[in-house]
Amino acid sequence: MVVSRDKTPSAQETFAQMAQAAGLRGRILLTVGMLILIRLGMFLPLPGIDRQAFHDSIQNSPLIGFLDIFSGRGISTLGVFALGILPYINASIILQLLTAAIPSLENLQKNEGEAGRRKISQITRYVALGWAIIQSIGISVWVKPFVTNWSPLFILQTVLALTAGAMFVMWVGELITERGIGNGASLLIFVNIVSTLPRSLGQTLELAQSGDRGIVLGVVLLLLVFLVMIVGIVFVQEGTRRIPIISARRQVGRRMYMERSSYLPLRLNQGGVMPIIFASAVLVLPLTLAQFTKNETAIKIANYVSPSGPTPWAYMVLYLVLILFFSYFYASLIVNPVDMSQNLKKMGASIPGIRPGKATSDYIERVLNRLTFLGAIFLGLVAILPTAVEGATQVRTFQGLGATSLLILVGVAIDTAKQIQTYVISQRYEGMVKQ
Repeated sequence: MVVSRDKTPSAQETFAQMAQAAGLRGRILLTVGMLILIRLGMFLPLPGIDRQAFHDSIQNSPLIGFLDIFSGRGISTLGVFALGILPYINASIILQLLTAAIPSLENLQKNEGEAGRRKISQITRYVALGWAIIQSIGISVWVKPFVTNWSPLFILQTVLALTAGAMFVMWVGELITERGIGNGASLLIFVNIVSTLPRSLGQTLELAQSGDRGIVLGVVLLLLVFLVMIVGIVFVQEGTRRIPIISARRQVGRRMYMERSSYLPLRLNQGGVMPIIFASAVLVLPLTLAQFTKNETAIKIANYVSPSGPTPWAYMVLYLVLILFFSYFYASLIVNPVDMSQNLKKMGASIPGIRPGKATSDYIERVLNRLTFLGAIFLGLVAILPTAVEGATQVRTFQGLGATSLLILVGVAIDTAKQIQTYVISQRYEGMVKQ
């Protein structure tokens, strides 16, 4: 097979390596097989529940709709894998927040190397186990009106089944990360979101075939908006600001190392999809309290922060403010300008025209603040556009496929494609060495 020596492998070379290279082919088959297994487990039902009555009661619940995005409709179907990867995601978010607040965890992450990261991963698993037990107990109490023989035995059976399912899904995610292709947890969410697309597309086609010209134009406009948003997400997710760096001339033994120039890449969207997830979780909280408490004040507040309420502009403004806040919050967790400045000083590198030390950290912080602001505005537009277009066109068949879903789909697809290209490049150089 003739291969290109360009930096990026061609599509022909990529598909050829996927078919011929045993290592890459095995990783892809393992990944696909595990994802299919998890999807089948979604349809293994929990015993003793009146499913029809339960389905009718959650038909228009915004909370269930939000959770179903990440569980592949596992919550609404009440399968053994209903919790899916949610406990692990919640545990990861909790550990990220605690790492910034607890010095011992921060030391494990920064100074202990691989051993420290393994210990943090083990703590994350224990937190995920505890979170899965709490969520399982909550679900077993929540479905009480739809259970004929509700008893402590039913609670025990439900908790065991859901917790075991969540731990198995977590293990599969780690197995895919280690021996498959891509990040396991992200791919599980990706597949869950994709599983909802056929239903949404079918409902959209049925709506378009109704013959109403306004509906047809609305469907076309909505699809065009989604297409433009996908292109925009790709550009912003890949967008970086390259800060030039110059390494000083130095002598090691008898060798003189000349001055070298490189760059420090800062991503435009540091937090990825996390600011939208946090903002959505905060906005869902009033809806959850109103649903469970039936309090009139809680119901009024929930109506005001709902996109379908009497003041949709208030929902959009609050959503933008929350996204902006969590974008800066998450960027501060990921990038530390002081640490960057100290690392550059240790390596004997500096930014042209900027003095080392505090001046460098201040400069990096100013650049980071501007990038974070631009990224937050983009996230806000992506979050609000689908809701605004659906309200204008009255085409609500894609209601489950919002900004969070699009960002996850595009981000995971890009990361997985890059990892496949990395394996193809490694195979290319192995072949060159053998020759």
